Amino acid sequence: MAKSAAIPAKKEAPAGAKDLSGRAKAAILLIFLGPETSGNIFQSLKDEEIEALTIEIAKWRKISPEDKQLVLFEFEQLMMAREFYAQGGLDYAKELLEKSVGPIKALEILSRMGTSLQVRPFESARAADPTQLATLIQSEHPQTIALILSYLQPEKASIVLQSMTAEAQTEIAKRLALMDRTSPEVTREVESYLDRKLSAIMSQDFTTVGGIETLVSILNSVDRATEKTIIETMEVQEPNLAEEVKKRLFVFEDVVLIDDRGIQRMLKEIDPKDLSISLKGSTDEVKEKFFKNMSKRAAEMLKEEMAYMGPVRLRDVDQAQQRIVHIVKNLESKGEIVIARPGEEEMIG
Repeated sequence: MAKSAAIPAKKEAPAGAKDLSGRAKAAILLIFLGPETSGNIFQSLKDEEIEALTIEIAKWRKISPEDKQLVLFEFEQLMMAREFYAQGGLDYAKELLEKSVGPIKALEILSRMGTSLQVRPFESARAADPTQLATLIQSEHPQTIALILSYLQPEKASIVLQSMTAEAQTEIAKRLALMDRTSPEVTREVESYLDRKLSAIMSQDFTTVGGIETLVSILNSVDRATEKTIIETMEVQEPNLAEEVKKRLFVFEDVVLIDDRGIQRMLKEIDPKDLSISLKGSTDEVKEKFFKNMSKRAAEMLKEEMAYMGPVRLRDVDQAQQRIVHIVKNLESKGEIVIARPGEEEMIG
């Protein structure tokens, strides 16, 4: 694969720094990144990893200039290697690293990257602009589009799905939900097609993709009109499948499934204006769910605001409710609230 890139000037590792463990290097890097950035990184780590790094950070009261330079130098090398790899694959990254840091150091860097090089297929599609991607694949077979969407981030997949016709949306959604396992040959064939358009080739072993959970993640990101069209059409064509999807799909009215403590936690995150607009288009049961978890004064003020608001466009209601749904999903993913979905076992504390 022919590629061109600016090759950094060859750099040498800082002298005088002592050998550091991987955990120590991670702790030093987090210290210099600062609390805000480090806090964001912690959110993606496991509890035991956070605990280990927190203990390690506490140990480092003073960091020598040599240790700081060593860690930042190594981090720069790893990021450079990752960038080269994303541009053209392992061979391309190896070639550029050898030119910039020498063959021995290049192998060391790639070795440290380890399993992180085992990226998912369609990495180029995941990095592409979703609107451009939608234009590129809109005439493809629904099964092909469903396979591609199953590898995209839900928010990007939702943009692609919304760009399709109503008929195509339902067909793609149905195939996504029914998708189970896809052979490497089919995945590589579809990916090779995108390679000619997006200049990326990647492969992966037999992998579980798609399925109802993938479809639900995407539907939670599309607008309410698209979601409604897909579900209603699916109810006619595949009623059992539609029922399974609806069980997992969270909509604004499902806030009644959240316990009082969860509602109180949500209220700390919700914009009061979004709440008043959302409740204008909701049932009495939903309204009461919020009112009873607010102070008497706050509930009265909210009712007054809704009364003075007057008619509200359905589109504004849908958008406000969707913003609240995103908050709910985020809090649920962090384990801060629990949604008691029908059919799930009750939890005891």
